[in-house]
Amino acid sequence: MHQNTNHAISNTISSPVAPIAHILTPFSQKFSIPRQGLSLSPAKGTIVFAEEFDVVQATDGIEDFSHLWLLFLFHKNIGQGFKAKVRPPRLGGNKKIGVFASRSSFRPNGIGMSLVKNLGMRGKRLIVEGVDLLNETPILDIKPYLPYADEAANAFAGYAQDKPSSALAVEFTAVASQQLRTFEAQYSDLPSLIKAVLAQDPRPSYKSTQQDSKIYFIRLYEFDIKWHVNDNTAHILEIYSFNKPSVF
Repeated sequence: MHQNTNHAISNTISSPVAPIAHILTPFSQKFSIPRQGLSLSPAKGTIVFAEEFDVVQATDGIEDFSHLWLLFLFHKNIGQGFKAKVRPPRLGGNKKIGVFASRSSFRPNGIGMSLVKNLGMRGKRLIVEGVDLLNETPILDIKPYLPYADEAANAFAGYAQDKPSSALAVEFTAVASQQLRTFEAQYSDLPSLIKAVLAQDPRPSYKSTQQDSKIYFIRLYEFDIKWHVNDNTAHILEIYSFNKPSVF
């Protein structure tokens, strides 16, 4: 019976799904992306709609909603297939659970969802905040967040019941602070974004329990940020541009 049901599903559903837009974000590498968006990320994103859409018509009324659901494609993972069991970072990266009991990016259809704050339209582009998506991520759909329907009373969330506390303090060296001041005029959110990304400790989970002398790099906007961890503090050593044009 189980096999027949699967066969029926695979042969009756043939509706194509195509991106309606893509999103521009500060994140060009997965290593620096906050785990979950709105609650942990101050990053802004710009949604650029596909040319075939009448953006004015399709977004009419969207500014009446404070928050939006983004359905998107984990486009960098599609070729790697999915995993039936995954290791969530919240469980230390060691314990495995089923993919459908997680928000892993390695999924059968590669579809993700993210709740973002709606900052409104800017011309024909939609500006949002609290993003946890790679730059150029394809957007499959946008839906308004409905408080009465989307907020479930007495909900519980297993191993992810509570918002994770900040794992690291963040400090800028004198050199990094001076470099940061030269970039703040164009990227006013860069200091808060660096702090938010590093405070949650993007390193592999096992690194938090051992001495770690490794020098790390994260890439935000057009900058490489050089840092290391000592005494539960992320020390920003240098911030420098790699001369890539801004995506915004």
